[in-house]
This record gives sequence, structure tokens and C-alpha cells, in this order.
Amino acid sequence: MPSVAEKRARFRALHETGCFVIPNPWDVGSARYLQHLGFKALATTSSGAAFAQGLPDGGLTREATLAHIRLLAEASDLPMNADFCSGFADDPVGLAESVRLVVKTGTSGFSIEDMIAGSRKLYDIGQAVERVAAARAAIDQTAEDVLLVARSECFLTEHPEPLKEATRRLQKYAEAGADCLFAPGVRTREDIAALVKAVAPKPLNVLVGWPGGLTVSEMAELGVRRVSVGGALARTAWAGFIQAAREIAETGSFEVFSAAKTAGDLNAFFRDDSRINPVTY
Repeated sequence: MPSVAEKRARFRALHETGCFVIPNPWDVGSARYLQHLGFKALATTSSGAAFAQGLPDGGLTREATLAHIRLLAEASDLPMNADFCSGFADDPVGLAESVRLVVKTGTSGFSIEDMIAGSRKLYDIGQAVERVAAARAAIDQTAEDVLLVARSECFLTEHPEPLKEATRRLQKYAEAGADCLFAPGVRTREDIAALVKAVAPKPLNVLVGWPGGLTVSEMAELGVRRVSVGGALARTAWAGFIQAAREIAETGSFEVFSAAKTAGDLNAFFRDDSRINPVTY
């Protein structure tokens, strides 16, 4: 298992050239399987973590979120980026405290949103920039090489001019010290290219959580540095579970289990994997 410092150095290097996919596991098992497939880094998903606890996205407390991030960061050899929502504080002082705590989890990076928790509203741009600057300062005070990802939720909050406002905000977040920029919800080739250009030379993360979007190679050609999937893998797993459970409840048939992985296959995979990466609780 590489050290926390080694994982953080590898993570920063990934953002310097090329384009990589950073998929989002929701538990230790999914994290280890994604590592097995050869991905270079992973990221937590606030929605996937919440659904596993029977809660809606945003329903986990700061303490529960930190514990989840630590668990996944320690379970994998890969760098882990933390979905840290809005930082569990509105004011810069409270946000700085949250940042110091998430750095201690061993994560290699984390994202901070500019959407007010529990709402569909954005922080005023002045306050949003101040929050990014506070997060940057808090990381620097720890002297740890943790990547700061600043997110603008303009495309997810029905803003009347999402591209224009996201561009304005991401540029200011970059100036305030963000290492990577992220506007979840951007979809078109033209909008993605515009954001890549607007934040350059800093890297842009693009979220893909729906079918029919651009491929990784197509986004790489546009200059996208990294591609994440948010809660899409967790939602896909939920879709399979719901379909199987409904078939049993509604028809009494168990034919849906024909698509299931065998217990032997999964036991063999996790038996071998656990020898490499033991997890303690």
C-alpha cells in the first residue's frame, strides 16, 4: 500500500497532462473492484454513500461523511478524491475547520460546491470566492499536498445563463486557489470546450452520469483533464437491485438471478484482494 503522501503526489501528477477517468465507488467493495479494473484514481460520491445508508443525497452528517471518506481512502492503493459537498459550513471559518478535518482522512483531494446545502440556490459569488480562498488557506496551513476542486453548480440549479455564470465563477475560483475546476451538468461539446478554454491552464473535470454523452477520447480531444461519474455507478447498481426485487415481489419468479455473479467468483476476488489491502473497522 503506497503512503498517503505518495498517493497525493500521484494524484497531482495525473492532473498535469492527458485525460483520466475517476469513477465513484460507494463502498469498499466497489472501490476495490474499480482499482482491479486499472483506473488510476477514485472519488467518493455523496449520493451513493447516502443511498447506502437509506438517506437522500446530502443526508449524511459531516462526521459520517468524514468516516466514509477515510474508509475508502484507506481501502484502496489509488488516490481518492472526496465529494465534500458544500463543506458543512457556510462561513469561511467553519469551512476552514471542515477542510482541516477532511485533510486528516488521507484523501488526495476534495471538492467544495457553491450551492447552499439543502437548497437549489447558489452562494453569492463574493461569498463563494471567499469560501474557496478559505479552503485554499486551510490546506496550505496543514502543509499537505491535497488537491482543491472548486465546483460551480450553475447547470444544476436552473440558472438562466449557466455557461456564462459558471465561466465567471470558475475563473474566480481558480484565482482564489482552486487546483481543478468542475461544473457538473455541462453536456455539449461547445460548452465543454468553452469551459476548458476559460479555466486553462488549470484542469477541468467533467461529470458524465447519463447515456449518450461524449466519450472519454472525445472529451480528451477537447482538453478535458478528468472525467467523473458521480452517483451513476451506485444508481446503476440500485437499478439492478430494484428490478430483481420487484420481479420477485410481483411475479414470484427468480429468473432475474440468472444475471447474478456467483458467490464463488466474488469470494475469490475479495479473498485475494483482502490479502493485499486489509481493512480495519
